[in-house]
Amino acid sequence: MKHPESYRGQEVIVLGLAKSGVQVAKVMHSYGAVVTVNDQKDRDQCPEAGELESLGITVICGGHPENLVHPGISLLVKNPGIPYKVQPIQKALELGIEVVTEVEVAYHICSAPIIGITGSNGKTTTTTWVGQMLEEAGMRPIVAGNIGTPLCEAAQNADASNWMVTELSSFQLKGTEEFRPRIGCLLNVAETHLDYHGGMEDYVSSKAKMFANMGEGDTAVLNWDDSTCRELVPYIKAKLLPFSTNEELAEGVYVSPPYVADTEDNLPRKIVYRDEQGRVTDIIPVREVGIPGRFNIANAAAACAISIAAGAPAVRLSGPLSSFRGVEHRLEYVMDLHGVAYYNNSKATNSKATTMALTSFHQPIVLIAGGLDRGSDYMELLPVLSERVKAVVALGQTAQKIAKVSELAGLKHIVVVDNEEDAADTLRAAVKQAAAAAGPGDIVLLSPACASWDMFTSYEERGRIFKEAVHNL
Repeated sequence: MKHPESYRGQEVIVLGLAKSGVQVAKVMHSYGAVVTVNDQKDRDQCPEAGELESLGITVICGGHPENLVHPGISLLVKNPGIPYKVQPIQKALELGIEVVTEVEVAYHICSAPIIGITGSNGKTTTTTWVGQMLEEAGMRPIVAGNIGTPLCEAAQNADASNWMVTELSSFQLKGTEEFRPRIGCLLNVAETHLDYHGGMEDYVSSKAKMFANMGEGDTAVLNWDDSTCRELVPYIKAKLLPFSTNEELAEGVYVSPPYVADTEDNLPRKIVYRDEQGRVTDIIPVREVGIPGRFNIANAAAACAISIAAGAPAVRLSGPLSSFRGVEHRLEYVMDLHGVAYYNNSKATNSKATTMALTSFHQPIVLIAGGLDRGSDYMELLPVLSERVKAVVALGQTAQKIAKVSELAGLKHIVVVDNEEDAADTLRAAVKQAAAAAGPGDIVLLSPACASWDMFTSYEERGRIFKEAVHNL
């Protein structure tokens, strides 16, 4: 798309209200576009409608009218979560109308250099860490995007002295055309969101759009341990700054000495940075990083690489790394009860995320898993279930699949929780079953390996109910 000022007097559709839709509508309206906002929800479920109408913006709720999209439309900005198969988007594409997400609009109005962070797992933790590191270095970061504040809102408040630190999903990136971050990071790639993308090819290509327009003066931060990330290297024109936990790098951020496979040892590891002249700077001993798990060491290395690329001194990064205690619903410690520790990892919406959580502990684990069925067979979990888990409590649409893999892993204690009329009651029952299966020294871990939408409105709601159920044991 062009700069929003180019749409003065032209018709623009914003599809989907929510926070980002409201902000996009306001931005396009402020530049003189004739904006219509459409949401499938009924009017009484769209509290934002009145505010937009008071500005002179047309709002249509309760469905998608047949004549909503027509040849006179210049641009359609969609909510990232709305699939491309819906009728208004399909019609827009047939008519040659450009379809973008809020990220593209925000890019054109943002005066600050942008840091884009994406990946199947670890985005929020890494984004939060980068914000704290740049704050520590006095670089005036603004943290926005998929992590909270809509990017358009943040972009309007930014200037050239800021750094815009953005968490970006594949849904958001798929709808970009000219978006060009100063620093782009791909943390990892796992099989997820295939119901939306239709397959891994579209999912990976959507993630790769982060780097599509980057070039001289930009930096691409990639996970050198992820084969899919490395396959993108020939197509990236920006300077490459990799990170690794498994390999010493000629330039980049890595763990020294490297981890070897899943071998457990007590070597005194540290995160270090090697610059292009080969000089090595120690950043922090691994044991001092504030949150557990080898995957969080990878997130820490990524955050260091991003911050160094932005100009933060490597020697200033240890403080945020040691003081950070994690993000809610990401391997979040809840409480100890009768010698059992309870952890909330509701954000684990795919098998890889659950695998990483399970390998973060050395104690026996009682796992609560299951949720929305997106077609996976969950066989990826088999080895780690066999090695790390003493019991499984399964729930949701995928309960039988989780139970089957657990049985193949050789587990003897498997409980499938029947769905109650109230989803919260189902999760509470699962917590009680997990508590009954756990003994002193064990971990009870909610790490579903599935999205929440079969039972809950979000992974946040699922995590909050889990914590409430634990506290009420």
